[in-house]
Amino acid sequence: MNRMLVVVFDNESAAESGTRAMRQLHSEGSITLYAMGVVAKDSKGYISVKEAADPGFAGAGTGLAVGALIGLLGGPAGMVVGAIAGTVAGAIRDYWVAGVGLDFVEQTGKLLQPGKVALIADVEEEWVIPVDASMEACGGVVIRRAREDVAEAQFQRDVSALKAEITGLEDEFKHVNGAAGQKLRAKIATAKASLDGNVKRAQQWVADMKLEADSKIHSLQEQQAKLQGEAKTRLETRIQRVRSAYDKRSAKLKLAWELTKEALAA
Repeated sequence: MNRMLVVVFDNESAAESGTRAMRQLHSEGSITLYAMGVVAKDSKGYISVKEAADPGFAGAGTGLAVGALIGLLGGPAGMVVGAIAGTVAGAIRDYWVAGVGLDFVEQTGKLLQPGKVALIADVEEEWVIPVDASMEACGGVVIRRAREDVAEAQFQRDVSALKAEITGLEDEFKHVNGAAGQKLRAKIATAKASLDGNVKRAQQWVADMKLEADSKIHSLQEQQAKLQGEAKTRLETRIQRVRSAYDKRSAKLKLAWELTKEALAA
């Protein structure tokens, strides 16, 4: 399962031990480590990046989720609230890319107290014991969350709301004329432009997802080539899981934007 992990340590030395242990788990095939970064919180509560999202085991497309979660944790006060309200564009994009719920971001922020250091990683794992045991041995506290289809769900909600708005405006337009009718016509055009913008964003999401999936599959194949026996077989299962997840997510978005284009053409 593809998960975001956050491991909180008391100091940088312990975090360094944790990063070495994570790389060892990857090398032996217990997990697949797509990308990893390290941040610290100072006495005033400010977040600094000690190690940027390093997609060293995969490719450029796999460091995005870790970077996004770091962005959410390190942003200005109120960023998470702003993301909920839709007022902070950068935070919204980070939220979608990280693929975790806002409760997980808040949980991480509370656990990462001043003076603590956190390792943030995007991994593939079948069970939690290898990481938990290894990180606990280094003095780390682990929290994790399966990555969700946040972008797809948000797209569906936005499209449904805009379609409902357009339908309501068009129904109202049937009963007015003159200046009021012109104002309604302009509102309809604006709503349709927003709907068209959502289609374009969905197309970009599919392209981003393909980049991420291709990078992850490349990483998995490289890792698999160095393994033998059961570990090698386990990697084949992970590869198929990544392919299947991409196919399902992209199919959902493609269907949604086709239905949206039909609504725009009507």
